Amino acid sequence: MRRIHRAFSASRWVVAIAAGVLLLAACAVNEPRPEAPRDASRSDEDVAAWRAEAIDWRQRRHDRLTDPYGWLSLVGLDFVDDGRWIVGAAEGADITMPAGPRYWGELIVEGTQARFEPASDAVRVDGRAGVAGTLVQPGRDEPVWVQAADVRFQIIERNERLAVRTRWPRAESRTEFKGLDYFPFDPDWRVEARFDYHPPGTTMPVGSVLGDVTQEPNLGTAVFEYEGETYRLEAQASADDEELFFVFADRTTDRETYGAGRMLYAPMPDENDRTVLDFNRAYNPPCTFTEYSTCPLPPPENRLDVRITAGEKDYAGETGYLK
Repeated sequence: MRRIHRAFSASRWVVAIAAGVLLLAACAVNEPRPEAPRDASRSDEDVAAWRAEAIDWRQRRHDRLTDPYGWLSLVGLDFVDDGRWIVGAAEGADITMPAGPRYWGELIVEGTQARFEPASDAVRVDGRAGVAGTLVQPGRDEPVWVQAADVRFQIIERNERLAVRTRWPRAESRTEFKGLDYFPFDPDWRVEARFDYHPPGTTMPVGSVLGDVTQEPNLGTAVFEYEGETYRLEAQASADDEELFFVFADRTTDRETYGAGRMLYAPMPDENDRTVLDFNRAYNPPCTFTEYSTCPLPPPENRLDVRITAGEKDYAGETGYLK
């Protein structure tokens, strides 16, 4: 029986996280949409509206996270090489499912292509019972699911490698979820930023909890001020290219907030190259809650020498890479 290539080894992620913590010391993974930039001046009515928006955002964040097949439902991440892989709930399967038939079928991998051949009508491929199907379909927005009972998996690609990502609503990370904790809403951490575009095609190296480093598109730099000091964050684009995306660390990281940093979306710059960074919407990456995610780490440029006391705090549960 071929050995599964697991998503990580203890040594790999420890090295990745340790490197991030050292870099932070040297300086001393789709979420709800942010609102468009507002006027820099603010009234009591503005603050009340922003607070209400933050409360609504937190609820939507909770709902997305706790969805039956949201991030908390992850129970497996198995990297696969070329060949045929037996999938099922039976002991000894190459890729083990937590429930469903003992023998689901076979996964056939060739390069960046994957196909699944179900063993019975109990297994559905893209909603069709007992019908084989291709699991990697470039240009398709929704994943191709293979499902039996209440377990489903999809194929993802990370750094030119394919992996089986499995979800199950009965995952302990979901059934034992401890909830989310936040700093009090602070309008001072809703800051206007100037956006300096980089030349088209600019990239930056981004590490991950898997120990991989990839070159990611780097759209530009968001420049903002807080209490008289100037700070900069390097931006990527969201998956749909409609928002700015940041992975950052600060002086609260590995103290009040998660040790591998936090994430933040912001509106694309307006016609004056301005945007708003609302750190009240900073949130923890999926690897906070589950070891079966592939979260990026903050690049060195995004490790800020300031305490950002806004947004999501560290998670109280026991799962995730740093627990």
